[in-house]
Amino acid sequence: MADGFEGSGSPMESPSRRGRWMRDSYASASNADIAGSISGRQVKVIPLQHPDISSLSAVPTMTVVDKWMAKYKNLSLRGWVELLLPCSRWIRSYDWKEYLQVDVMAGITVGVMLVPQAMSYAKLAGLHPIYGLYSGFVPIFMYAIFGSSRQLAIGPVALVSLLVSNVLGNIVDSSDPLYTEMAILLSFMVGVLECIMGFLRLGWLLRFISHSVISGFTTSSAIVIALSQAKYFLGYSIVRSSKIVPLIKSIIAGADKFMWQPFLMGSCMLAILLLMKHLGKTRKSMRFLRAAGPLTAVVLGTAFVKIFRPSSISLVGNIPQGLPKFSVPKEFAHAKSLISTAMLITGVAILESVGIAKALAVKNGYELDSNQELFGLGVANICGSFFSAYPTTGSFSRSAVNHESGAKTGLSGLTMGVVMVCALLFLTQLFTDIPQCALAAIVISAVMGLVDYDEAIFLWRVDKRDFILWTITSITTLFLGIEIGVLVGVGSSLAFVIHESANPHIAVLGRLPGTTLYRNIEQYPEAYIYNGIAIVRVDAPIYFANNSYIKERLQEYELDLSSSSGRGPEVGRIYFVVLEMAPVTYIDSSAAQALKDLHIEYKSRGIQIAIANPNRSVLLTLSRSGLFDLIGKDWFFVRTHDAVQVCLQLVQSYSVAPPAKPRPPPRRRITGQDDLLHSAAEPLISSHVV
Repeated sequence: MADGFEGSGSPMESPSRRGRWMRDSYASASNADIAGSISGRQVKVIPLQHPDISSLSAVPTMTVVDKWMAKYKNLSLRGWVELLLPCSRWIRSYDWKEYLQVDVMAGITVGVMLVPQAMSYAKLAGLHPIYGLYSGFVPIFMYAIFGSSRQLAIGPVALVSLLVSNVLGNIVDSSDPLYTEMAILLSFMVGVLECIMGFLRLGWLLRFISHSVISGFTTSSAIVIALSQAKYFLGYSIVRSSKIVPLIKSIIAGADKFMWQPFLMGSCMLAILLLMKHLGKTRKSMRFLRAAGPLTAVVLGTAFVKIFRPSSISLVGNIPQGLPKFSVPKEFAHAKSLISTAMLITGVAILESVGIAKALAVKNGYELDSNQELFGLGVANICGSFFSAYPTTGSFSRSAVNHESGAKTGLSGLTMGVVMVCALLFLTQLFTDIPQCALAAIVISAVMGLVDYDEAIFLWRVDKRDFILWTITSITTLFLGIEIGVLVGVGSSLAFVIHESANPHIAVLGRLPGTTLYRNIEQYPEAYIYNGIAIVRVDAPIYFANNSYIKERLQEYELDLSSSSGRGPEVGRIYFVVLEMAPVTYIDSSAAQALKDLHIEYKSRGIQIAIANPNRSVLLTLSRSGLFDLIGKDWFFVRTHDAVQVCLQLVQSYSVAPPAKPRPPPRRRITGQDDLLHSAAEPLISSHVV
């Protein structure tokens, strides 16, 4: 049969049975009957359920707050516990025999990896290495309790460390105690922002930052981070900057101070790290090498220093022993100048953390609440700030190692915290002779994986627009700095979104031969149009920003289709415009007014608008605006095919005697005779019958 369920009513069935079937399928007390005949054949139109505005307006609409209150009001005690303490979900169902060993081993593996990385990233942030260790202590425990991901490994990361260094370095010298206090204050502010976003469920805002922008930003940031660590390889100081030009100028200007000893050691450490990472990724039997790389570099570098005592290689120096003491963040007088930076770090931290947390949740078969994740990260940063931690978030590399090591629950995170406690209590004396170039090699090795040129090649091949976004973000981040790069990238991303929204895709539809389906004539060249009828589909919500564009396009289609040849009688112009509104999920008052103006303009030129398949929300808006009554209830249809049938019936009569203005549609009557069967499809079409 031609149209899905319609074919179940066979012409050979008895009239009583066929009539009963039609009553069950299409009867509607709120619609007038549909009548009409074309060349002796009756037309069947499914009645549209018109909205009762008075009854709908009486129903109270629930606000977002009302929905939240209703959701939380119905929570059981167990639901409240799981909401406030997500760790209770895996604790309650913990399988000690199956999970304990793999969780502990994964935690030890990542903890051993975290210790040298934490010191390296603290140096990148312009802080003493001990603050990197502090940042890998309390936040890990807090996240294991309040975070929703079971494999995410949080702590200091390269991008956030660079942001801290770039901003605070422009305010105060890194040797000043105020620098450290402001870094700790930043952790508190970032945590507050993350908690607010989680509580207000604002994680959806990050959807407006495209993946191409993130990739371009991280690629350029990785290059800047690597260059900023060159001073430990070269043996002389270079300017602190997040822009590539000042860094390169500074490196060239100090070339006469080059020292080959730290360069040779740093290059060897970097080569060892890259080799171990490559072997760990490519060979399953050597997967442990990926996590053991940073520790290996530190051990080898320290052993070399202790044996040969080279004076030309700078060392980490004394690191205080013991756990951090509780203290409230200070220097709130500088909070105003740090707000923009805290917002930037929050955005970068969330993007880096939530992205990999969702991917790991899918791989391990559990659901992850993004807003709960924001709250967990916020609590980790707030509590960390009371114990001298600077901003932390989830790490791509450590989380990947945690997953590959078999971590099943948050117990692996607790184990990482225990490893860090042991390092602070018992191992700090061993860190004194760690070469600075070894820590720099760890940072460079970690960020090299962020240089994503493969993504740029993929975007060029798939979507040139996304490639442009990637390029814009990369160039601005490299040459104008991280903050401007992020702003320009996000701004460009939003500009593309706004452009697409203000200039939506609009398609002219044609009928596929032998069916009642109407599809884009550009995608389906075999689809045909009817003379006198323009069938148009708007593939987006209609609102104030795009209603003018849609109106202009409709007028263009009217002129184009008036001069084109289609099926049916030659009438020389367009008499009907059928708007397929299935993809239109929303319409605002401005768009409703624009449709009113369009209807009046069309009416003056003898053109009638027909609306097909509007959803309930759109139909209600059109009713409340008065457009429903202005156009006429009989010009609203369930299916595009129904609208075309009625319009084609009138177009055929116009070929004999063109009217001064469109006639009203024929009185509707429901019949049991199907209008189109496969066996008779083309003869009907050739006779201008639908």
